[in-house]
Parts: sequence; structure tokens; C-alpha cells
Amino acid sequence: MYHLVFPLRYRKSVITKEIGEGLKDICLEISEHYDVHFIEIGYESNHVHFLVQSVPNYSVSKMIRILKSITAKELFQRYPEIKIKLWGGKFWTRGFYANTVGQYSNEEVIEAYVKNPRNGERI
Repeated sequence: MYHLVFPLRYRKSVITKEIGEGLKDICLEISEHYDVHFIEIGYESNHVHFLVQSVPNYSVSKMIRILKSITAKELFQRYPEIKIKLWGGKFWTRGFYANTVGQYSNEEVIEAYVKNPRNGERI
């Protein structure tokens, strides 16, 4: 189980409630095609938190590559207005935060944090 954080390119405030709901739908589609289970998804306007569980044969970098590429492509297709704020065709930054749940905190604490980001919405 992993806690992942993906910042948006240029830390632009792009994620609205509508885009957050679209992101949730995209993640459910990813779950149907890949062995990645989304336990919680939380967002603020300029970054997203995921609490995910995956099969051991996916490396963290492979899982992140799958999540970033599919979500970015689908969000750009569904919400073309995003491209106005995010020039250059990139949705996510190259960096990310990833940690296993249990190394510094337990599942309940991480899940509560992802559910209720400071100024964001829960999807």
C-alpha cells in the first residue's frame, strides 16, 4: 500500500470539483485494467493524493508511470481548457512523493489525511 502525491506542472491551481470528479472516474477505469486499487483519492487545486494498493510485481516507478500517463492524457481529452493554464502539454511535474504505508504512519492516519486535505476536496 502506498501514499502517493503528484503535484501539477508549475504548481498551477487547475483542479476544480468537476475535474476532481473526472479524475476519480479515470482512476476507476485504471483499476479495471491494471492491478492498482484506489483506496482513497484526495486533491487540492494544485496536487493530488492517492492511497493505493498494487500487486508486488509492479515497481513503484512503473505504477506511477501508468497513473501519471493515463490520467494526464484522459484529463486533457475530457477538459481541453486545462491546456490554457498548463502550456507545454504536461499535466504533472516530473517529481512525486511516494511512501509505503506503515513506514512512518499507519493506514488509518494516511487515509484520514487523504480524505481531508487542508484546503481541498475529497472525491
